[in-house]
Amino acid sequence: MGEVMENVTISIVVIFCYLGVIGYLAHKGWKETKNNEDYMLGGRNVHPYIIAVSYGATFISTSAIVGFGGASSMFGMGLLWLTFMNIFVGIFLAFVVWGTRARHVGQNLGALTFPEIVGKRFNCKFLQGSFGLLITVFMPIYASVVIIGAARMIESTFNLNFNLALIAMTGIVAGYVLFGGLLAVLYNDALQGTIMAIGMILLLVGTYSAFGGVSEAHQALEDFQLTDSYSVLTNRGAPLTVFGHQGFTSFPVMSLGNTPADASGLNDTQGIFWTVLMGLIFGVGVGVLAQPQLAVRCMTAKNKRDLTKAVGIGGVFILLMTGVAFTVGSLTNAYFENQGVQVIESEFNPALTNQEIRDRYFEYDESGKLTGRPSEYVYWTDSAIPEYVNYRFPSWFVVLFMLTLISAAMSTISSQFHVMGTSFGHDFYHVWIKNASEKINAINATKIGIGVTVLISLALGYILPPAIIARGTTIFFGMCSAVFLPAYTGALFWRKATRIGAIASMTGGLLSWLIWTMFFKVSESQPLRISQWIFGRPTLLDPGASLAQLDSFFIAIPIAVALMIVVSLLTKPPEKELIDKAFDGI
Repeated sequence: MGEVMENVTISIVVIFCYLGVIGYLAHKGWKETKNNEDYMLGGRNVHPYIIAVSYGATFISTSAIVGFGGASSMFGMGLLWLTFMNIFVGIFLAFVVWGTRARHVGQNLGALTFPEIVGKRFNCKFLQGSFGLLITVFMPIYASVVIIGAARMIESTFNLNFNLALIAMTGIVAGYVLFGGLLAVLYNDALQGTIMAIGMILLLVGTYSAFGGVSEAHQALEDFQLTDSYSVLTNRGAPLTVFGHQGFTSFPVMSLGNTPADASGLNDTQGIFWTVLMGLIFGVGVGVLAQPQLAVRCMTAKNKRDLTKAVGIGGVFILLMTGVAFTVGSLTNAYFENQGVQVIESEFNPALTNQEIRDRYFEYDESGKLTGRPSEYVYWTDSAIPEYVNYRFPSWFVVLFMLTLISAAMSTISSQFHVMGTSFGHDFYHVWIKNASEKINAINATKIGIGVTVLISLALGYILPPAIIARGTTIFFGMCSAVFLPAYTGALFWRKATRIGAIASMTGGLLSWLIWTMFFKVSESQPLRISQWIFGRPTLLDPGASLAQLDSFFIAIPIAVALMIVVSLLTKPPEKELIDKAFDGI
């Protein structure tokens, strides 16, 4: 109890100092914001370091550290392939290829937002408004899982009520986004990204030192597969081996068969090879290219040279964030085994609340130290990293890591709130609502949009089920890939891409993504229950078939790309004056 009180006291002091600096940076952003361009894009004159760290801090949230780090406690180090995708696609291609084009075309057309680039390039208010509406509707899911990740750490550190942690985190971030616009977001991102880098370096060093070195740590993780604890670990009620799990240092096995592995009818094709490869590695790795809050960062650069300078900084930052999280998440299994933490056999019951799960399957000694963890990974993954940090490290580092997670969450949430607000106010309301500017100006409409979407995100944080952090992130990234990426790419790179082609691509991508998600992909259709309600089945495919594990964006992207190309070739080319203006200087 004394250690918990010490944590609380130190944390309160540190957090108040931290909030003071955030308040100062928000005030600085507010003072430097003079017009719409400043509020939306930071005046298009942002330093390369701030761009890189802000991009990385926005990209890597608590959903990456807590959610995907926790996911690696089940999937193992195969998730490190996602780190490669994050750096190659999320940094190199996003900055050097897509980013430089977005900055140039956006500046030529006077576009201030991600949807506005597409809308002005195709001279189509319908596209701009549709992009804005889709972001407003779907991004709160992503924002809510980021908030959940930070709230889990606060809950674990202070034994604070989860609901109070959600409210506090949301309220603080919403305040400075509303107050200071994108400049306040960027300045705070740079601070928060620096804190994140320091915290993750110390986390990695402290973890390997706990095992006595790198090779010793990886050997311990490999040996964990031979323990009694491993044999009782489950995913949705079935042993890990049923799902093709081969330990935490090997990639899951692939199988195309449909032979049941046990009496429940589960088999390894229902499992984690397809989840890891298609849902997490490719779904998130490719989806980053069409993330509205990330594309905006590239539009803030003064010139191409500044954007190129940011690549190296961003690559190192992403390596520190995801590489460390995925490594440490896997190693938590061996660490808790070495420390004698009991694995409590847990019955999978989707009806249990978060509090009921903690009351039944988490055990602590009198000092608040973990002594028992659930065997069911659905109950464990979102808590793996917070519980490990609180168990392994001294009070001062627990406080620092809590600040790291708060920084990760705030940097991402602030960007999400800003983008949701601009998408509603600037792209949807002012484009689709007649005479909108006479009623509410763009900045005030944006602030209203921020307020509404913040409340929606907060509400989702209360009702979303356990182990949702990584899955919620994957859903949003997949939607962006399917719906936005083909039209966005056509707008930036293909002079013959037409307005009708872009509309067809967006519509076809959205419909095919929704249909596959609601009726075919079992991991999404089953909890959504729409297929069950209409057809009396959780999925229209055999739930054990490999195809039922295929991520929706693998179906939707080919359809959207084909529609973009075919319809563009069959319809009237865009006006030469518009194309010359958009691609001037390229």
